[in-house]
Amino acid sequence: MSGTLYGLGLGPGDPELVTLKAARILRQAPVIAYPLAEGTPSFARAIAAPHLPGGQSEIAIGLCMADAREPARAAYDRAAFEIAAHLGAGRDVAALCEGDPFFYGSFMYLFERLAADFAVEIVPGVSSLAATAAAARRPLAARNDTVVVIPAPLPDATIAARIEGATSFAIMKLGRHFARVKALLAELRLIDACIYVERASLPEERILPLAETGNDAPYFAMILGYRGAEPAMQVPRRKAAFA
Repeated sequence: MSGTLYGLGLGPGDPELVTLKAARILRQAPVIAYPLAEGTPSFARAIAAPHLPGGQSEIAIGLCMADAREPARAAYDRAAFEIAAHLGAGRDVAALCEGDPFFYGSFMYLFERLAADFAVEIVPGVSSLAATAAAARRPLAARNDTVVVIPAPLPDATIAARIEGATSFAIMKLGRHFARVKALLAELRLIDACIYVERASLPEERILPLAETGNDAPYFAMILGYRGAEPAMQVPRRKAAFA
């Protein structure tokens, strides 16, 4: 019989936020696969490390972080071929994914290549959105509020339109787009309604009102904003990684 492919959501970074089910599969799966950006250790594997028994076969999915899509497609093609060999031989494979597999998760690219031929089980994880709201002590929505999640690489006009149609908004994938997005929110007169959270759940977590930040941010950062009628929340400032 073929093995099962598990898409494991590992949460935002704190290994204690890995679910009991994901931890059990990490201990049992004979093969693990994880994304590996060139030149850096795998964040997904680092989250899983405390739960790994050792001795498992490992498949590192080397990804080029350039804007071009073709190198990433080729990397997932190669990984899917290698994973399929293990599954076909009856070995389960746990594919590690930061956050949640189907919330901007890398696992979806393996799923689209392998789900038609093999058994697949998705184990949801704590998303970066949920972790950021918890760190900021900012409810995402109340009563009839609507929430929109916006990728920072979108054009300014698109971001502004998405914000206009929602009560509560989260802007993620900041990185090199941060200064532009911050300037846009200032132009929209929303900067004082926004909280900045960097590396939620990790020891270097950083939380500030957006107006008090500089113009640099890592990829693992998020802006939470609110345009509704609920009372404003106090921001729990934390500057452990202030730069």
